[in-house]
Amino acid sequence: MKAVFEKEGLSDIRVDSIGNVTGVRKGTGGGPTIVIAAHMDVVFANDISRKVRRSGDTLFAPGVGDNTSNVANMLATLRTMNAVKFRHKGDIVFVGSTQEELGLRGFTWWLDHNPRPDLLIVPDGFYGSISYGALGIYWTKYVFTSPGAHTLASRGTPTPVRAVAEAIDKLYQLQFPALPDGAVMNIGQVHGGAIFNAVPQELYFTVDLRSPDPVLLDSLDRTITRITREVAERQKVGLRVEVDQKNQAGGTAKQLEGARAHPLVQTAVDINRFLGMSAGMPGAEEAVATGATDANPGVVRKIPAIAIGGSKSGGAHQLSEFALASTALPSTKLLYLLTATLTDG
Repeated sequence: MKAVFEKEGLSDIRVDSIGNVTGVRKGTGGGPTIVIAAHMDVVFANDISRKVRRSGDTLFAPGVGDNTSNVANMLATLRTMNAVKFRHKGDIVFVGSTQEELGLRGFTWWLDHNPRPDLLIVPDGFYGSISYGALGIYWTKYVFTSPGAHTLASRGTPTPVRAVAEAIDKLYQLQFPALPDGAVMNIGQVHGGAIFNAVPQELYFTVDLRSPDPVLLDSLDRTITRITREVAERQKVGLRVEVDQKNQAGGTAKQLEGARAHPLVQTAVDINRFLGMSAGMPGAEEAVATGATDANPGVVRKIPAIAIGGSKSGGAHQLSEFALASTALPSTKLLYLLTATLTDG
Protein backbone atom coordinates (compact mmCIF):
# COMPACT_ATOMS: atom_id res chain seq x y z
CA MET A 1 0.00 0.00 0.00
CA LYS A 2 2.79 2.39 0.91
CA ALA A 3 4.58 1.63 -2.36
CA VAL A 4 1.45 2.40 -4.42
CA PHE A 5 0.86 5.64 -2.53
CA GLU A 6 4.45 6.65 -3.27
CA LYS A 7 4.20 5.71 -6.94
CA GLU A 8 0.97 7.69 -7.33
CA GLY A 9 2.53 10.81 -5.85
CA LEU A 10 0.64 11.20 -2.59
CA SER A 11 2.16 13.41 0.08
CA ASP A 12 2.57 12.98 3.85
CA ILE A 13 2.80 9.20 3.43
CA ARG A 14 3.26 7.37 6.70
CA VAL A 15 2.73 4.04 8.42
CA ASP A 16 1.60 4.56 12.00
CA SER A 17 2.30 2.43 15.07
CA ILE A 18 -0.78 0.23 14.57
CA GLY A 19 -0.06 -0.36 10.87
CA ASN A 20 -2.44 2.04 9.10
CA VAL A 21 -1.01 3.44 5.86
CA THR A 22 -1.93 7.06 5.08
CA GLY A 23 -1.31 9.31 2.08
CA VAL A 24 -2.76 12.68 1.09
CA ARG A 25 -3.79 14.02 -2.31
CA LYS A 26 -3.52 17.73 -1.66
CA GLY A 27 -6.27 20.08 -2.74
CA THR A 28 -5.96 23.69 -3.83
CA GLY A 29 -7.63 24.85 -0.61
CA GLY A 30 -11.06 25.87 0.59
CA GLY A 31 -12.83 22.53 0.31
CA PRO A 32 -13.72 19.79 2.80
CA THR A 33 -11.24 17.14 3.82
CA ILE A 34 -12.47 13.73 2.70
CA VAL A 35 -11.03 10.51 4.11
CA ILE A 36 -11.33 7.31 2.07
CA ALA A 37 -10.50 4.30 4.25
CA ALA A 38 -10.40 0.66 3.13
CA HIS A 39 -9.25 -2.04 5.53
CA MET A 40 -6.38 -4.25 4.40
CA ASP A 41 -6.79 -7.17 6.81
CA VAL A 42 -8.67 -10.44 6.27
CA VAL A 43 -9.81 -13.06 8.77
CA PHE A 44 -7.75 -15.96 7.43
CA ALA A 45 -4.55 -17.35 8.90
CA ASN A 46 -1.30 -16.58 7.07
CA ASP A 47 -0.88 -20.22 5.99
CA ILE A 48 -4.16 -20.15 4.02
CA SER A 49 -3.49 -19.84 0.30
CA ARG A 50 -4.84 -16.64 -1.23
CA LYS A 51 -4.15 -17.63 -4.82
CA VAL A 52 -7.00 -16.40 -7.02
CA ARG A 53 -8.89 -18.90 -9.14
CA ARG A 54 -10.97 -17.50 -11.98
CA SER A 55 -14.03 -19.10 -13.52
CA GLY A 56 -15.53 -16.83 -16.15
CA ASP A 57 -16.38 -13.55 -14.42
CA THR A 58 -16.03 -14.99 -10.92
CA LEU A 59 -12.86 -14.67 -8.85
CA PHE A 60 -12.43 -17.14 -5.98
CA ALA A 61 -10.02 -16.55 -3.10
CA PRO A 62 -10.21 -16.11 0.68
CA GLY A 63 -10.67 -12.38 1.30
CA VAL A 64 -11.25 -11.48 -2.36
CA GLY A 65 -14.47 -9.68 -1.48
CA ASP A 66 -13.85 -8.62 2.11
CA ASN A 67 -11.92 -6.49 1.68
CA THR A 68 -9.51 -7.00 -1.24
CA SER A 69 -11.94 -5.79 -3.89
CA ASN A 70 -12.58 -2.57 -1.98
CA VAL A 71 -8.87 -1.88 -1.54
CA ALA A 72 -8.53 -2.37 -5.30
CA ASN A 73 -11.37 0.07 -5.94
CA MET A 74 -9.74 2.68 -3.71
CA LEU A 75 -6.41 2.36 -5.51
CA ALA A 76 -8.12 2.41 -8.91
CA THR A 77 -9.87 5.64 -7.90
CA LEU A 78 -6.54 7.19 -6.95
CA ARG A 79 -5.00 6.13 -10.27
CA THR A 80 -8.00 7.52 -12.16
CA MET A 81 -7.65 10.89 -10.45
CA ASN A 82 -4.03 11.05 -11.54
CA ALA A 83 -4.77 9.84 -15.06
CA VAL A 84 -7.35 12.58 -15.69
CA LYS A 85 -5.31 15.19 -13.72
CA PHE A 86 -8.26 15.78 -11.41
CA ARG A 87 -8.05 19.02 -9.44
CA HIS A 88 -10.00 19.61 -6.24
CA LYS A 89 -10.21 22.11 -3.40
CA GLY A 90 -10.29 19.86 -0.35
CA ASP A 91 -7.62 17.35 0.62
CA ILE A 92 -8.40 13.70 -0.10
CA VAL A 93 -6.82 11.42 2.49
CA PHE A 94 -6.37 7.76 1.51
CA VAL A 95 -6.06 5.25 4.36
CA GLY A 96 -5.33 1.53 4.23
CA SER A 97 -6.51 0.54 7.69
CA THR A 98 -5.65 -2.45 9.84
CA GLN A 99 -7.41 -4.65 12.41
CA GLU A 100 -10.91 -3.96 11.14
CA GLU A 101 -11.70 -7.63 11.58
CA LEU A 102 -10.54 -7.44 15.21
CA GLY A 103 -13.13 -4.88 16.20
CA LEU A 104 -12.45 -1.81 14.00
CA ARG A 105 -9.33 -1.15 16.06
CA GLY A 106 -7.06 0.24 13.37
CA PHE A 107 -9.23 3.02 12.05
CA THR A 108 -10.60 3.84 15.50
CA TRP A 109 -6.98 4.47 16.48
CA TRP A 110 -6.51 6.56 13.32
CA LEU A 111 -9.45 8.83 14.17
CA ASP A 112 -8.14 9.25 17.72
CA HIS A 113 -4.71 10.39 16.48
CA ASN A 114 -5.45 12.51 13.38
CA PRO A 115 -7.34 15.71 12.58
CA ARG A 116 -11.09 15.23 12.33
CA PRO A 117 -12.15 14.90 8.67
CA ASP A 118 -15.20 16.65 7.24
CA LEU A 119 -16.44 13.54 5.44
CA LEU A 120 -15.62 9.83 5.68
CA ILE A 121 -16.14 7.28 2.90
CA VAL A 122 -15.44 3.62 3.62
CA PRO A 123 -15.37 1.17 0.68
CA ASP A 124 -16.70 -1.93 2.44
CA GLY A 125 -20.22 -3.23 2.00
CA PHE A 126 -22.91 -4.63 -0.25
CA TYR A 127 -22.94 -3.69 -3.93
CA GLY A 128 -25.54 -1.00 -4.53
CA SER A 129 -26.28 -0.24 -0.87
CA ILE A 130 -25.17 2.60 1.40
CA SER A 131 -24.67 2.20 5.15
CA TYR A 132 -24.88 5.42 7.14
CA GLY A 133 -25.28 3.97 10.64
CA ALA A 134 -23.24 1.96 13.09
CA LEU A 135 -24.02 -1.27 14.86
CA GLY A 136 -22.76 -1.14 18.41
CA ILE A 137 -20.53 -4.16 18.90
CA TYR A 138 -19.77 -5.47 22.40
CA TRP A 139 -17.41 -8.44 22.80
CA THR A 140 -17.21 -9.95 26.29
CA LYS A 141 -15.59 -13.09 27.69
CA TYR A 142 -17.12 -14.75 30.75
CA VAL A 143 -14.57 -16.95 32.54
CA PHE A 144 -15.76 -19.45 35.18
CA THR A 145 -13.18 -20.79 37.62
CA SER A 146 -12.89 -23.49 40.28
CA PRO A 147 -10.14 -25.31 42.22
CA GLY A 148 -10.75 -28.39 40.04
CA ALA A 149 -10.80 -32.01 41.15
CA HIS A 150 -10.08 -35.57 39.98
CA THR A 151 -13.05 -37.33 38.41
CA LEU A 152 -13.17 -39.75 41.38
CA ALA A 153 -13.65 -36.78 43.71
CA SER A 154 -15.93 -34.82 41.43
CA ARG A 155 -19.33 -35.98 42.70
CA GLY A 156 -21.05 -32.93 44.20
CA THR A 157 -18.03 -30.71 43.50
CA PRO A 158 -18.80 -27.29 41.95
CA THR A 159 -17.74 -27.28 38.30
CA PRO A 160 -17.48 -24.51 35.70
CA VAL A 161 -19.04 -26.90 33.18
CA ARG A 162 -22.47 -26.77 34.80
CA ALA A 163 -22.18 -23.01 35.19
CA VAL A 164 -21.33 -22.51 31.52
CA ALA A 165 -24.12 -24.83 30.42
CA GLU A 166 -26.73 -23.11 32.61
CA ALA A 167 -25.61 -19.59 31.70
CA ILE A 168 -25.65 -20.26 27.96
CA ASP A 169 -29.07 -21.86 28.20
CA LYS A 170 -30.49 -18.87 30.09
CA LEU A 171 -28.92 -16.34 27.72
CA TYR A 172 -30.47 -18.00 24.69
CA GLN A 173 -33.86 -17.70 26.39
CA LEU A 174 -33.61 -13.90 26.44
CA GLN A 175 -36.27 -12.14 24.38
CA PHE A 176 -35.52 -8.88 22.58
CA PRO A 177 -36.40 -7.21 19.26
CA ALA A 178 -34.52 -8.37 16.17
CA LEU A 179 -32.38 -6.26 13.86
CA PRO A 180 -32.47 -3.80 12.15
CA ASP A 181 -33.66 -1.75 15.16
CA GLY A 182 -33.26 -4.48 17.78
CA ALA A 183 -30.26 -6.64 18.57
CA VAL A 184 -28.49 -9.91 17.88
CA MET A 185 -26.43 -12.05 20.26
CA ASN A 186 -24.03 -14.85 19.42
CA ILE A 187 -21.96 -17.07 21.69
CA GLY A 188 -19.03 -17.71 19.41
CA GLN A 189 -16.52 -19.54 21.59
CA VAL A 190 -16.67 -22.10 24.38
CA HIS A 191 -13.27 -23.20 25.65
CA GLY A 192 -11.65 -24.85 28.65
CA GLY A 193 -10.55 -28.00 30.34
CA ALA A 194 -7.33 -29.87 29.73
CA ILE A 195 -7.95 -33.59 30.31
CA PHE A 196 -10.75 -36.18 30.43
CA ASN A 197 -10.38 -37.09 34.07
CA ALA A 198 -10.61 -33.79 35.93
CA VAL A 199 -13.02 -31.01 36.75
CA PRO A 200 -11.71 -28.05 34.74
CA GLN A 201 -10.23 -25.17 36.67
CA GLU A 202 -11.30 -22.71 34.01
CA LEU A 203 -13.96 -22.60 31.32
CA TYR A 204 -15.22 -19.64 29.33
CA PHE A 205 -17.64 -18.51 26.66
CA THR A 206 -17.70 -15.33 24.60
CA VAL A 207 -20.63 -13.10 23.71
CA ASP A 208 -20.84 -11.00 20.55
CA LEU A 209 -23.69 -8.53 21.15
CA ARG A 210 -24.76 -6.05 18.47
CA SER A 211 -27.43 -3.36 18.16
CA PRO A 212 -27.77 0.08 16.55
CA ASP A 213 -29.74 1.24 19.62
CA PRO A 214 -27.34 2.44 22.36
CA VAL A 215 -29.98 2.13 25.11
CA LEU A 216 -30.94 -1.42 24.17
CA LEU A 217 -27.30 -2.41 23.72
CA ASP A 218 -26.28 -1.27 27.20
CA SER A 219 -29.41 -2.75 28.77
CA LEU A 220 -28.80 -6.18 27.22
CA ASP A 221 -25.13 -6.05 28.15
CA ARG A 222 -26.01 -5.44 31.79
CA THR A 223 -28.66 -8.18 31.72
CA ILE A 224 -26.26 -10.75 30.24
CA THR A 225 -23.64 -9.96 32.88
CA ARG A 226 -26.21 -10.08 35.71
CA ILE A 227 -27.57 -13.47 34.62
CA THR A 228 -24.06 -14.88 34.28
CA ARG A 229 -23.05 -13.66 37.76
CA GLU A 230 -26.20 -15.14 39.29
CA VAL A 231 -25.42 -18.51 37.69
CA ALA A 232 -21.85 -18.43 38.97
CA GLU A 233 -23.07 -17.74 42.50
CA ARG A 234 -25.70 -20.49 42.31
CA GLN A 235 -23.16 -23.01 41.01
CA LYS A 236 -20.59 -21.87 43.61
CA VAL A 237 -17.83 -21.13 41.09
CA GLY A 238 -15.76 -18.03 40.45
CA LEU A 239 -16.40 -15.63 37.61
CA ARG A 240 -14.12 -13.24 35.77
CA VAL A 241 -15.62 -10.84 33.22
CA GLU A 242 -13.20 -9.66 30.51
CA VAL A 243 -14.38 -6.92 28.14
CA ASP A 244 -12.62 -7.26 24.80
CA GLN A 245 -14.21 -4.24 23.15
CA LYS A 246 -17.17 -1.90 23.28
CA ASN A 247 -17.75 -0.18 19.95
CA GLN A 248 -20.64 2.19 20.55
CA ALA A 249 -23.93 2.19 18.65
CA GLY A 250 -24.79 4.94 16.17
CA GLY A 251 -28.57 4.89 16.62
CA THR A 252 -31.68 3.45 14.99
CA ALA A 253 -33.14 4.68 11.70
CA LYS A 254 -35.47 6.97 13.66
CA GLN A 255 -32.58 8.38 15.65
CA LEU A 256 -30.51 8.94 12.48
CA GLU A 257 -33.10 10.74 10.36
CA GLY A 258 -30.77 13.75 10.12
CA ALA A 259 -27.88 11.59 8.92
CA ARG A 260 -30.06 9.97 6.26
CA ALA A 261 -30.81 13.43 4.83
CA HIS A 262 -27.13 14.44 4.66
CA PRO A 263 -25.81 15.24 1.14
CA LEU A 264 -23.14 12.54 1.55
CA VAL A 265 -25.79 9.83 1.84
CA GLN A 266 -28.17 11.18 -0.75
CA THR A 267 -25.41 11.83 -3.28
CA ALA A 268 -24.18 8.26 -2.92
CA VAL A 269 -27.73 6.95 -3.40
CA ASP A 270 -28.20 9.14 -6.50
CA ILE A 271 -24.92 7.97 -8.05
CA ASN A 272 -25.84 4.35 -7.35
CA ARG A 273 -29.10 4.93 -9.20
CA PHE A 274 -27.32 6.70 -12.07
CA LEU A 275 -24.92 3.77 -12.44
CA GLY A 276 -27.71 1.21 -12.18
CA MET A 277 -26.24 -0.23 -8.99
CA SER A 278 -29.09 0.50 -6.53
CA ALA A 279 -29.91 -2.42 -4.25
CA GLY A 280 -27.71 -4.61 -6.39
CA MET A 281 -27.75 -7.56 -3.97
CA PRO A 282 -30.90 -9.57 -3.14
CA GLY A 283 -32.71 -8.00 -0.20
CA ALA A 284 -30.46 -4.94 -0.11
CA GLU A 285 -31.83 -1.46 0.51
CA GLU A 286 -30.51 1.74 -1.04
CA ALA A 287 -29.46 3.15 2.33
CA VAL A 288 -29.51 1.49 5.73
CA ALA A 289 -29.03 2.91 9.23
CA THR A 290 -26.64 0.19 10.26
CA GLY A 291 -23.13 -1.04 9.54
CA ALA A 292 -20.18 -2.97 10.92
CA THR A 293 -17.30 -1.27 9.09
CA ASP A 294 -14.64 1.37 9.63
CA ALA A 295 -17.40 3.94 9.09
CA ASN A 296 -18.75 3.06 12.55
CA PRO A 297 -16.26 5.06 14.62
CA GLY A 298 -16.94 8.03 12.35
CA VAL A 299 -20.70 7.74 12.85
CA VAL A 300 -20.47 7.63 16.64
CA ARG A 301 -18.18 10.70 16.52
CA LYS A 302 -20.89 12.53 14.52
CA ILE A 303 -18.66 12.72 11.43
CA PRO A 304 -20.75 12.40 8.23
CA ALA A 305 -19.71 8.87 7.33
CA ILE A 306 -20.88 6.10 5.03
CA ALA A 307 -19.79 2.68 3.89
CA ILE A 308 -20.33 2.07 0.19
CA GLY A 309 -20.62 -1.19 -1.65
CA GLY A 310 -17.69 -2.67 -3.49
CA SER A 311 -17.72 -5.37 -6.13
CA LYS A 312 -20.51 -7.92 -5.96
CA SER A 313 -19.23 -10.68 -3.72
CA GLY A 314 -20.33 -13.46 -1.42
CA GLY A 315 -19.11 -16.05 1.06
CA ALA A 316 -17.35 -13.49 3.25
CA HIS A 317 -15.10 -15.08 5.90
CA GLN A 318 -15.34 -18.45 4.13
CA LEU A 319 -12.76 -20.30 2.06
CA SER A 320 -15.28 -20.27 -0.80
CA GLU A 321 -15.40 -16.45 -0.92
CA PHE A 322 -15.87 -14.93 -4.38
CA ALA A 323 -16.20 -11.60 -6.22
CA LEU A 324 -17.46 -10.74 -9.70
CA ALA A 325 -14.71 -9.06 -11.71
CA SER A 326 -17.03 -7.07 -13.98
CA THR A 327 -18.55 -5.24 -11.02
CA ALA A 328 -15.24 -3.64 -10.03
CA LEU A 329 -15.63 -0.90 -12.67
CA PRO A 330 -19.03 0.46 -11.54
CA SER A 331 -17.88 0.26 -7.91
CA THR A 332 -14.82 2.33 -8.75
CA LYS A 333 -16.96 4.79 -10.70
CA LEU A 334 -19.14 5.21 -7.62
CA LEU A 335 -16.19 6.03 -5.38
CA TYR A 336 -14.63 8.40 -7.91
CA LEU A 337 -17.85 10.28 -8.72
CA LEU A 338 -18.85 10.54 -5.07
CA THR A 339 -15.49 11.96 -4.04
CA ALA A 340 -15.28 14.28 -7.02
CA THR A 341 -18.78 15.63 -6.37
CA LEU A 342 -18.16 16.44 -2.72
CA THR A 343 -14.54 17.54 -2.59
CA ASP A 344 -15.26 21.12 -3.62
CA GLY A 345 -17.97 21.53 -0.96
